[in-house]
Amino acid sequence: MNLQDIENLYQYDKWATNRIIDMVTPLTEEQYAKNLNSSHGGVRGTVVHSYAADWIWFERWKGNSPTSLIQESDFPTLASLKEKWEGHFTEIEAFVKSLSDKKLIEQWSYKDIKGNPHAEPLVHQMQHKVNHSSYHRGQIVTMIRQLGLKAQSTDLINYYRLQQKQS
Repeated sequence: MNLQDIENLYQYDKWATNRIIDMVTPLTEEQYAKNLNSSHGGVRGTVVHSYAADWIWFERWKGNSPTSLIQESDFPTLASLKEKWEGHFTEIEAFVKSLSDKKLIEQWSYKDIKGNPHAEPLVHQMQHKVNHSSYHRGQIVTMIRQLGLKAQSTDLINYYRLQQKQS
């Protein structure tokens, strides 16, 4: 995977995340907070977890190793989370633009939240972050359907098809 592939993958990730936020925005506070017995409770828990994972990986790429994840209580409203995510995407875009093919294959070291040391090529970490986000976006789509609402696909192929139509 080269830098162009990573740029495309992160453009997709932003598109898909924004699509999820758009689907979640019309939920009532009760629906947003409802425990649906998913891996992070419900929609709110899963959306916050997705942001927290994005945040922690980016912190690692900046040379930091946070010892805990962001919690649901850090974002009392979807609006507060959405605002934070918009700023995060701006930072991620600048980071991706600063990379080179050579940097992508370099080992990047960090400690997980338990303090265990790890090192993998940056490209593997970046692919993992998007894969992790995709997994949880799928969960959110399922939960939206469980709440009786219509959900939209966030599949990568649909992103590519949309890009093709727009060019």
